[in-house]
Amino acid sequence: MSEITNITSRLSHLECSLTGETADPNYAHRLSAAGKPFLARYDIEKASETLTKESLINREANMWRYREVMPVINRSNIVTLGEGFTPLSLAERLGKHLGMTHLLIKDEGVNPTGSFKARGLSAAVSKAFELGQTKLTMPSAGNAAGAMSAYAAAAGMEAHVYMPNDAPMANKIECVAYGAKLNLVDGFITDAGRISGEHAETYGRFDVSTLKEPYRAEGKKTMGYEIVEQLGFEVPDVIIYPTGGGTGIVGIWKALYEMEQLGWIGSQRPRMICVQAEGCAPLVNAYKKGQEFADPFENPSTLAAGMRVPAAVGDFLVIRAVRESGGTALTVDDDQMIDSVRTMAKFEGIFSAPEGGATLSALQLMIDSGEIGRDERVVLLNTGSALKYLDVLGPELGL
Repeated sequence: MSEITNITSRLSHLECSLTGETADPNYAHRLSAAGKPFLARYDIEKASETLTKESLINREANMWRYREVMPVINRSNIVTLGEGFTPLSLAERLGKHLGMTHLLIKDEGVNPTGSFKARGLSAAVSKAFELGQTKLTMPSAGNAAGAMSAYAAAAGMEAHVYMPNDAPMANKIECVAYGAKLNLVDGFITDAGRISGEHAETYGRFDVSTLKEPYRAEGKKTMGYEIVEQLGFEVPDVIIYPTGGGTGIVGIWKALYEMEQLGWIGSQRPRMICVQAEGCAPLVNAYKKGQEFADPFENPSTLAAGMRVPAAVGDFLVIRAVRESGGTALTVDDDQMIDSVRTMAKFEGIFSAPEGGATLSALQLMIDSGEIGRDERVVLLNTGSALKYLDVLGPELGL
């Protein structure tokens, strides 16, 4: 039995990401009084007594290996399907094609339910379960709904999903298969979110929307822990992340801060690159205008369902991470994403979702502009498997 079974979370409190207001994590919170995300905080000094570089050698190969800085107190409440510790692969052939020697791909498509959403929903469902919640609801453009439905099924919890009509068919099918109540909505994810929130109040359901509860970010942050661990406790020069709601950037940035406190890394940080679809780019627009908060994006349109998020409650956190890291934000169009899906598959055997393709498209643009050097160590985040998008990709690939 792994030593991790004897280790507990060092969760201490919740903190409003805007005002610093604190809250007791023993209750089921959503947004702070300021209407902004709560972030989980830990007693890092106590965590560092057992969470050491050396201790990881014998731990379970999933995201719960970082138990001291994860939010579930009682191990029996963890709802896991084996998510996390995904490959960070040196993309030799693709790198050679681009003239790069240190190109890496973090492939989240091999997670349970086929995307990085498994991380966030494992953490959120587990903590909701620990806090006595029995009915969950959420809006989703696709992959998050499938993940929530799967983890709710594993926990024996009731799941309600609100999804735009044009979400990928695979996501609709998996929700129904997992036993969730699927509600299709005419409109965008923001419309689905409004209805989900209304029904949460009416029927006593706990809403696990992106960054509207504190713990999905805790699951996503483990991508940051893993990247650093897999690189021998070094940070890459650049991380390129496909951005919808932005929980991944928020989580990775939080992980880097925690790892510095743990003494695993110094003050160095990778440049965080936020890439959005040309047809839905509220964060890129705000970044370019020098704004702290993003205006809602009107009439969003992109085949990358996970990036079709016209308004994000954690907008300022994403923009802050990009600016503090010396990174940038840019857009790519759908044709560029599809070309990159082909290229990544052809050179590396990784069949990425369009969102993952977007990171390669952004890399190519930034190499051409000189913003990324060919000798830099760059991590592309492929957030999901293209197998979830076959109905969308088929016509785009001429089938």
